[in-house]
Formats: sequence, C-alpha cells, structure tokens
Amino acid sequence: MLERHINQNILAALKDTPVVFLRGARQTGKSTLARALVSGPWRGRYLTLDDPAVLSAARSDPAGFVGGLEGPVVLDEVQRAPGLFLAIKAAVDRDRRPGRFLLTGSSDVLHLPSAAQALAGRMEILTLWPFSQGEIEGVAERFVDDAFEKRPLPAASSALGFRALLPRILQGGFPEMLGRRAPDRRRAWFDSYVTAILQRDVRDMAAIAGLSDLPRLLALLAARMGGIMSYAEISRALSMPATTLKRYIALLEGTFLVQMLPAWSGELGRRLVKAPKLILADTGLAASLLGIEGDRVEGEPTLVGRLMEDFVVMELCKQASWSETAPRLYHLRTHTGDEVDVIMEDQAGRLVGVEVKASASVSDGDFRGLRTFAAATGRRFVRGFVLYTGRESVPFAENLTAVPVASLWAKR
Repeated sequence: MLERHINQNILAALKDTPVVFLRGARQTGKSTLARALVSGPWRGRYLTLDDPAVLSAARSDPAGFVGGLEGPVVLDEVQRAPGLFLAIKAAVDRDRRPGRFLLTGSSDVLHLPSAAQALAGRMEILTLWPFSQGEIEGVAERFVDDAFEKRPLPAASSALGFRALLPRILQGGFPEMLGRRAPDRRRAWFDSYVTAILQRDVRDMAAIAGLSDLPRLLALLAARMGGIMSYAEISRALSMPATTLKRYIALLEGTFLVQMLPAWSGELGRRLVKAPKLILADTGLAASLLGIEGDRVEGEPTLVGRLMEDFVVMELCKQASWSETAPRLYHLRTHTGDEVDVIMEDQAGRLVGVEVKASASVSDGDFRGLRTFAAATGRRFVRGFVLYTGRESVPFAENLTAVPVASLWAKR
C-alpha cells in the first residue's frame, strides 16, 4: 500500500472534529485508507454501505442504526443512505467528542442539501484524489508550500521533453492503473469504471432521465479540458437544453469526474473572463475518453497542451489538499489576452502564479501573463513559475522562474 499524504490531515482533523468526511471519486483508495486507519493509528470499527445488510439497516432506521454504534466508526460510502446525516447530527449534538465518525463517499455531500445543512459546523471535509506523482514515487511533495515560503525548489532530475512525461500523463493516478501498462487494458478498465459510476452513483444522487446522454457529454468535456467552460457552446453541440446540461455537469462534478477551476476575481482594473476553466480529474481518464495513445497525442499540439495543463493543475490540486498552506486554486484570463493558467491564493491573500508550457525551451515572452499579474497585484504576488519540459531551473527575474514540471514531485 502506497502512503497517502493526506493521512496526516485526516488524523489531525479526527483529534478536534466530531465528524470527518473523506470524499473522492470511486477507486481512489478511500476504503483502503479508512481500513488502514481503523487498524492502526485511529482504532475504530469499519462499516461499508456497499454491504446490503448494513445499507438496509441504515436506510430503514437511521437513528437506531447510529444509536447502536459504539466508539469511533468508519461509515464507508455514506451517501448511499442520506438519512444518516440527520441521525449523525443528533448523535453529535448529544456528544461532541472529536473523532466519533469518519465518513467516506464517492459522491460529494455538498450536492446533498440535507447533509450539508445537517453537519454544518460539525464536519471537516477532505478530498482524496487519485495518486499524485509524489505518492507514486514515494516522495513527500512540497512544491506548493515551498512556493509560498520562497524556499529554493529541489533540483529536478528528469528526461527532456513532453515524450518523457507522456507515460505518466496517459497512466493517470488511479491505483488500478499502476499495474496496467497495456493501453487496451487501461481503456477497458476506464470504460467499465465510467459505466459503473454513471449507472450507480449518478442514480444515487438524482433520479434523472436521459442517462444515456452522459457518456457522450463526458467525452465532449474531455475534448474541451483546459478550456473556458461555455455552457452555450456545449449545449448547441449536444442539442441539449442549457438547464439540463448544467444539471448533468453538476452531477459529474459531484462524482469527481470533472471539476471547475474558478476564475480569479481580484481587482485588476480591467475586464476579466469570469467563466471557470474545465478540468478532468485524471488525465488517464481523459485519454481513455478520447481514445488516444502516445503517437496520436504527439501529432496534435493543441491536445498536448491541454493534457499537459490538466496534468499540472491536478498535481497542484492534490498537493493543495494536504499542504500546510492549503491555497485555493483559480485561473486568470482577461479580455485583452493576458492569461495565467493557475493562480494559488493562500488564507492571507498571497498569490503564486503558474504557467504551463509543453515545450523544452522557455522565452521571456512566456512570462507575459505572470508579469502583468505581478504588476497588478503588487506585494500580494509572491512568485511566478513557468513549468516546462526542460531539465534546468532558470531565473528570468527575482520572482519569476522557469522550472521543470518534474519539480512538482522532486525529492528535497
């Protein structure tokens, strides 16, 4: 079992919070992690609502089910019995000892209004993404924290060019992919994975008609990853009403297949594009949805750029989920053409900008958006990076540096 960096965050939350909810897509390792916690550093009982008997008891009498639980307990796939949330609220209100419940779910409880309202102020929410590259390599990544603290980044030792990164991008981070090298075997797993989620988890979240439209929508979103989200354009492409489209996309977000990178809304004194940027939660999943392999990718520069950006954004999201800094991530695009692929903002309002370039060379022009952003935000701007596929870290200014993509998971 590979070590998950979010372990320390879960244990810290269980020490002072009655309910901890670990959310994330199916097959990211939530159940494995929960079992390891209850048999090791956090002793407790493990129950999964994938067990028909447990599910039946939880649905038929939520209050009685929760009332019969003694000591710390894991409730796995808790979204399958929404009535549990009010029962857990009542139990916690009677006894607010920390670490009473560790909940896991493959659907975001924030999409279940009753759950969000019931456990407000009583629950800490953490997200488990597919493996980061550091977790795969056994390295504790600190790129995010080092960036805000102005620490030197570790030297990255990696082969040159996008081709060297391509196997990582096509593999993605789902644990099952670590043992599947053949493209056809990866594609077979992802096909079954998407089918299972759309037929089970989406139905658990909402009774919807037109379920057959979701695979086509997901493939279309994969083709647009890294782009500005335009509901009107996608609605026209699919001949789907905008209201239906928005509902479907919310469901895909709720099952962690896609996510939106919101636009940064700071005061730059200019018109900003306020629409979010579309991100696929895993580049291996994106490649499978698009039916692509190595040779086809390298022949399509636009696709190379989109995959590379999605890969970097998700690595930063994963690090942000366990980092000490815990920044929020945004993107920036102005109507005059200035752009920053990722903006990280910490709780104090400090800013770090990241541009992504799928090339082994960098020029001063690649820092245009970062320079504009730095000038507009003044002292709030800490550092800016262009992540590229070269080998060397190259300073272009006091607070602007080109660094290899591999710096994201390089060993200190």
